[in-house]
Amino acid sequence: MLILSILTAAIAPGVALLTYFYLKDRYDTEPVHMVVRVFLLGVLIVLPIMVIQRGLLLWWGDQPIVFAFVISSGVEEIIKWFVLYHIIYNHTEFDEPYDGIVYAVAISLGFATVENVLYAIYQPASFGSLLGRALLPVSGHALFGVTMGYYLGKAKFASAASRTRLFLLMSLSIPLLEHGVYDWIIGSGTTYWIWFMIPLMIYLWVKGLRKMNRANARSPFRMLLREEEVNL
Repeated sequence: MLILSILTAAIAPGVALLTYFYLKDRYDTEPVHMVVRVFLLGVLIVLPIMVIQRGLLLWWGDQPIVFAFVISSGVEEIIKWFVLYHIIYNHTEFDEPYDGIVYAVAISLGFATVENVLYAIYQPASFGSLLGRALLPVSGHALFGVTMGYYLGKAKFASAASRTRLFLLMSLSIPLLEHGVYDWIIGSGTTYWIWFMIPLMIYLWVKGLRKMNRANARSPFRMLLREEEVNL
């Protein structure tokens, strides 16, 4: 019974955050089955990511900067971006800028949820430690997803090919950099890491919420909804 409770506590943050970001889609919510499918893709990429990371660790060793920006954030963000670009980017359901955020958050939280479950199983996890992980790693993955999805949305609906390429590059490089800074702080070994982490998380949440509002504001369905309200 205790194991079931701990597993529930490990899964709940990812599901709750995904629900939150899904409900923030103001004008044309995505089909639930599509969001669940992308979440499950995040679950499925855990194994290949772990295999690649293990190989890179054996090759390069555990150097803090390399681990933070290449082995950890590099591998994870590149694979998430690759899956989103090849499966979701050209999908017919990706029809407004905010959709990029929904799907990027979904795949990120699928990955983060499995990571959290593995932590709960293989580490002496308490509810306090799982709460801490909900506030930091799980929400961190969601916010990296917001950044990735925001720029994927800008790339999808950019008016010029050059801007599309620029936003695609930003959709990978910026969340990778954010994730790398996060991992570097966690792995710094300093006893004062939390004093660096708190400003970073505040920055990520404030920036993430602003990007969500901007993506919603550029929805083509916003004007359609206003026209319908005027006609009524």
